Amino acid sequence: MLAYPQLTSGALTQYPMQKRRRPRTILNALADGSAIKLADDLGETTEWQLQYTGLSDEEATTLQQFFEAAEGSLNTFTFLDPTGNLFAWSDQLDDAGWTKGPFLSLAGGVADATGGTSGWHIENAGAGAQSLTQTLAAPAGYLYCLSAYVKSSQGVQSITLLRADERADRPVGADWQRILFVGQGDAASSSIVFGIEAPAGASLDVFGLQVEAQAAASAYKPSTTGGVYTHTAFRDDLLSLTATDLNRHSTTVNLIHAIG
Repeated sequence: MLAYPQLTSGALTQYPMQKRRRPRTILNALADGSAIKLADDLGETTEWQLQYTGLSDEEATTLQQFFEAAEGSLNTFTFLDPTGNLFAWSDQLDDAGWTKGPFLSLAGGVADATGGTSGWHIENAGAGAQSLTQTLAAPAGYLYCLSAYVKSSQGVQSITLLRADERADRPVGADWQRILFVGQGDAASSSIVFGIEAPAGASLDVFGLQVEAQAAASAYKPSTTGGVYTHTAFRDDLLSLTATDLNRHSTTVNLIHAIG
């Protein structure tokens, strides 16, 4: 699977960058002069303009080799949106996109860490740990940051963050706190599982589950479709890299993703 490369820092791009979402509307003009308009979800496109400065020789070579592997705009690849949450339905933990343990109960509408009501109450009625996970069609070997807000009104408890086969236990207190798990998975895998695991008897509130392809967490971004864009392509058939100094290069990359 071709996947757009990360920089050596683990980031996918530099800032500033531009992202444009272009929906399409179908218009049917009738004989009486009236018109019917309908949103065409399959005609939507998303474009990114990524501007790079100060790329090292290694980073510039990696980008050039990836451009050649994609044969310019000919072949598509997976792009992880650096402005988005890679989870789908991050505020709908009961959505079918999540895999829930059989003894884990979920209740929505809980007051969250930002003053809203997008939090979820989780209870584990089983005799063993129960998980809530999502599998992303993303390269497992990339650097990721998994984050969530958690709290418990029943004294100090714990929760486990999951990344593929890796686990990280985090304490849960009475007040909202953001917990993080940063690292990489198996580079040979083309998908990766992220999620949380509650121990037996746990009673917790969670909010703002987020995965990003970078070394730290940014502000929480609610998601629906998620930030994994398969079938993305270079918009241009030319990648121009400019050497600005010793071991320093600059370039602008334009990407496009079309649903239809």
